[in-house]
Amino acid sequence: MDTDSAPDLRKGGSTKLLLAKETEQIIGCAFEVLNEIGHGLYEKIYENGMLVAFKIRGISFEQQKHFPVLFREVQVGEFIPDILAFGLVIVDAKTIDRITDHEIGQMTNYLRITKLRVGLIINFKYARLQWERVVL
Repeated sequence: MDTDSAPDLRKGGSTKLLLAKETEQIIGCAFEVLNEIGHGLYEKIYENGMLVAFKIRGISFEQQKHFPVLFREVQVGEFIPDILAFGLVIVDAKTIDRITDHEIGQMTNYLRITKLRVGLIINFKYARLQWERVVL
């Protein structure tokens, strides 16, 4: 598992990030939403704001898509992510004190369930946007 808030390029590395262009566009939308709406409101407001920004930018998305949760090949429930962008990136809008290992662990499970590789946890609680990119 890999988590990062910014590309490794600032450390002098040349590592190519998985779905870098897509995640950059998603984070750009998050900045637009935060700058226009402000911080600290309910998560659903930011989720819906992200969808408006995605529509304006022409980013494909699905909201509340259902994924089966299996135990020993038997469906025992469903996982419903906030947003699936580009059909490839799970986007989880939050308004929490800070992104912790708990949220990163949750996103790791979300990626395993959906069989996707990249997730973004975006925290809108404060005036400065916080995000974590989680990669399996």
